[in-house]
Amino acid sequence: MHPGVRQAVDGTFTLRTVPSAGARHALETYLPVNRVEDVPPGLYRYLALEHRLAEESRDPGIKRRVAAGCLNQPHILANAVTFLWTAVPDRMTWRYGERGYRYLHLDAGHVCQNLYLAASGVGCGVCAIAAFDDAAMNRLLGIDGERQFPIYAATVGKKP
Repeated sequence: MHPGVRQAVDGTFTLRTVPSAGARHALETYLPVNRVEDVPPGLYRYLALEHRLAEESRDPGIKRRVAAGCLNQPHILANAVTFLWTAVPDRMTWRYGERGYRYLHLDAGHVCQNLYLAASGVGCGVCAIAAFDDAAMNRLLGIDGERQFPIYAATVGKKP
């Protein structure tokens, strides 16, 4: 196993370093990269089980589209990377019903807090973002906004 996934159990669920209600891990992570060593600028999706980035787009205008989707917050244009988390509610609601929607928000908080801790350890700062245009982010990520929707975001960059 790698650092993010500690154990795969019977091929049905995983135990990871970030907590998740019922080990459902209903979040997906997208990364618009601006300035990260050895990673070309673009939009990537993190594949947890493989511990790798899958390239989604090398569109040079991606950071401007992310900034526009996050209501033109200027630090998005200058940071190293933005974390965009989406929720796939069926992964949670099949087990917990409507209450699963509450757990999605708790999980988003857990994953962002872990980002704050990890970034601090390498001298970076984080700024969590909940202000974004859902429809713009859906278009940017190519998701439908119902079976998968944006739930949280955060920028990461070196501290001055």
